[in-house]
Amino acid sequence: MLKANSKRLIVWSGLALVLVAGVIYSLWPRPVTVDIMPAAKGELIVTVDEEGKTRVRDVYELSAPVTGRLRRIQVDVGDATTYNDTVIAEIEPIDPEFLDPRSEAQAEAEIRAAQSAQELAKAEVNQAQAELDFANAELDRARELASNNTISQRELDQAERLFKTQRAALAKTQAALQVRNYEYERVRALLMSPRDTQAAHGNCECIHLRAPVDGRILHMYHESEGVVSAGEPLITLGDPKDLEIIVELHSSQAVKVQPGQRVLIENWGGNETLEGRVRRIEPVGFTKVSALGIEEQRVNVIIDFNSPYELWQRLGHGYQLDVRIVLWKSDNVLKLPLTALFRDGDNWAVFVNNDGVAEKRQVALGQKNGLEAEIISGLEEGERIVIYPSDRVVNGVGIASRG
Repeated sequence: MLKANSKRLIVWSGLALVLVAGVIYSLWPRPVTVDIMPAAKGELIVTVDEEGKTRVRDVYELSAPVTGRLRRIQVDVGDATTYNDTVIAEIEPIDPEFLDPRSEAQAEAEIRAAQSAQELAKAEVNQAQAELDFANAELDRARELASNNTISQRELDQAERLFKTQRAALAKTQAALQVRNYEYERVRALLMSPRDTQAAHGNCECIHLRAPVDGRILHMYHESEGVVSAGEPLITLGDPKDLEIIVELHSSQAVKVQPGQRVLIENWGGNETLEGRVRRIEPVGFTKVSALGIEEQRVNVIIDFNSPYELWQRLGHGYQLDVRIVLWKSDNVLKLPLTALFRDGDNWAVFVNNDGVAEKRQVALGQKNGLEAEIISGLEEGERIVIYPSDRVVNGVGIASRG
């Protein structure tokens, strides 16, 4: 009996020890698993990042010099143009307007009046011609009589004067007839309808608009035939090889940018990162509403390409790309990811892996960008840093590397 009780005691004691060991193991503090990386030196670039778009530096807008009928434009967007040689557009006179019944009746009455004036002028020409024939005959007789000394010299002079006077009168009436003829043609033109001018299309003298520069067609406001007004834009053209980039920076960022700063051009469609240079920061800002509906003051920054044209020749007018304006750069600085840093009062701090224990240490920062920051003091190169500290990581807690 005693032997059986001893066995039961041993069994229950063993179970109790296992249970106590399990409780102790479950309550024993475990190290927090974290991501750790060594503090190392490397390149750090501080940039201003923004979207930009390309544009041709010198854009020419061709407008209609006169009001007229624009013939169908034969060139297309992208076609090459040669200075003062390529004919961009042709403009011919427009058709007359339709006459309302009253205007038509007035025009017909003016035509009949012009016809009557024309007949009257013809009669006056005939009368003047008869008077001239009579004066010419009188002059011949006077000359014959004067040769025989039958009349005086005065009478001969009067006959010559009468002939010259009638000759001038005939010329006057002929000129008046010509005026009446022109007036008749003028009033006849009042009755000209658009149907009468349709046949003349394509045969009249047109105004030829030629390319003002060597380049390519960038945009067409009109393509089909139609009536255009004087000063109405027709075509925009320029040289796609002469591209620049315009970036709308927030005014607080624009004040940090200076002409001549290096620019990295990315996400433009190619695999290479293109090089550029800031040429100008415009001195005038403008208001722009952001996607969130907030009014912002923006400033245009103009950037030139530094990379060879062969690398970016696929770009054109109005293409979108990303630019990074380099404000500061160093090739050998001690740096950390921003994810490893946190605020400790008014200072910045990190957790250092000190033989498996998290040690909070304050650091001083220098330059920083959106991903990394320069460490001026507080760390040494090679020290292992927790790069994603959670709320479980506190000073003195045990830590273990996730890797």
